Amino acid sequence: MTFKNGFLWGGATAANQYEGAWNIGGKGASISDHCTCGSQSSPKRITPVLEKGTLYPSWEATDFYHHFKEDIALAKEMGFHVFRMSINWSRIYPTGLETVPNEEGLKFYDNVFHELSKAGIEPLVTISHYEIPYALVEKYNGWYSREVINCYIRYCKTIFARYQDNVKYWLTFNEINSGTLPLGAVLSLGTVKGYCGPIADVPDEKQIRYQGLHHQFVASAKAVKIAHDKYPHFKIGNMSIFAAKYPSTCNPDDVLLCQKRMRDMNWFCSDIQVRGYYPCYAKRFFDENNIQIVKDSGDDKILRDGKVDFYTFSYYMSACESADPAIVEQAGGNIIGGIRNPYLKSSDWGWQIDPKGLRYSLNEIYDRYQIPLMVVENGLGAFDRLEEDGSIHDTYRIDYLRQHIRQMAEAVKDGVDLMGYTPWGWIDVVSASTGEMAKRYGFVYVNKYDDGTGDLDRLKKDSFFWYKNVIESNGENLD
Repeated sequence: MTFKNGFLWGGATAANQYEGAWNIGGKGASISDHCTCGSQSSPKRITPVLEKGTLYPSWEATDFYHHFKEDIALAKEMGFHVFRMSINWSRIYPTGLETVPNEEGLKFYDNVFHELSKAGIEPLVTISHYEIPYALVEKYNGWYSREVINCYIRYCKTIFARYQDNVKYWLTFNEINSGTLPLGAVLSLGTVKGYCGPIADVPDEKQIRYQGLHHQFVASAKAVKIAHDKYPHFKIGNMSIFAAKYPSTCNPDDVLLCQKRMRDMNWFCSDIQVRGYYPCYAKRFFDENNIQIVKDSGDDKILRDGKVDFYTFSYYMSACESADPAIVEQAGGNIIGGIRNPYLKSSDWGWQIDPKGLRYSLNEIYDRYQIPLMVVENGLGAFDRLEEDGSIHDTYRIDYLRQHIRQMAEAVKDGVDLMGYTPWGWIDVVSASTGEMAKRYGFVYVNKYDDGTGDLDRLKKDSFFWYKNVIESNGENLD
């Protein structure tokens, strides 16, 4: 048997893309509730003022709020061991500024965790997944202000205490290293005060981004320390995008550029969260980009004392790096940049499909950190066709996942300590990158469309039954 006993098979979601009920039960608006719908050709926008007649897909999303019992029953039918989800910060503290939490919001998650417990499914909870309360964006320009650390810690203390008997596994921030990208300043850092243009056109202010990231590092470390001190049964992880990079040739210039891109994108944030200090290469990067991180005197100790217990990441694609300006071009639809790899195929959205890159990534990460790993996002966004009889034949998704699971197994044989696997959007959710429903990932089809119509019926795709067999066989049966 390749995967160990107790391997955590399951699926992943996020409240802002799945939960809906954006203004029900005392919930306040999050930054995602100010995101319009979009498409491949028309980027979504963030509007400081909610526009009448504009579609905001997170308002209903695929309505886990009213369907959680049905959805958890589907997860149980597939045999899930773990259910990755997030708590919506603004459902607990509607503006993030309150000193007393919203009891109705807390009760909702009580009910969710009770249902998961009845189903024998372990929750894996992301504390903040692209849904900072919008009031903190307006008042503080999001994580750029140190004040938001206190708001976050108040929120963490509340949910830790409330759900201490329900949740063992926590992740502090989703894809924290997305904040190293201009796009990440929008959703992960909330540093978009007054912004209303297409997300793709966010102005790049590196000083703001990296100061905001520093505040997130401190907040994450403080949360880890609280958990370790008060709830020793908790396991707290980080969560990063892992964007595998290859030099496009053996030219040393390409190799050095690739190494730099790996550091900038993949290693910078996790080096701090796993090792507990800023990496040596950060100094040159900050000097060359005129970035001056403002720290409080105790911040370095906080980072040292708040190292995570395990490393989790999303993996969707890889890219190549070239130092030759004559051949560099943005890989269409490939959000991590770089140039196209001629040996790989691409998804409907232009993301290059690289299963062996997952094995490579797992080995690189584990060699570097030597702590347990978990793949908490991986999947294929595709156009799914609903047949007249209600079936969805998504053989392309099965093939994608099969190849990636095979490479996970190879990494385990290589010696990687792999905890589990939660493919992204195990049920259809709103796309984070484009704000559309047409880009579907799930094993379960949700009858919801880009124009907001649909009755939200849940339908099992062919991949539902395939993944059920994968879990039952602990990854041995991939046919």
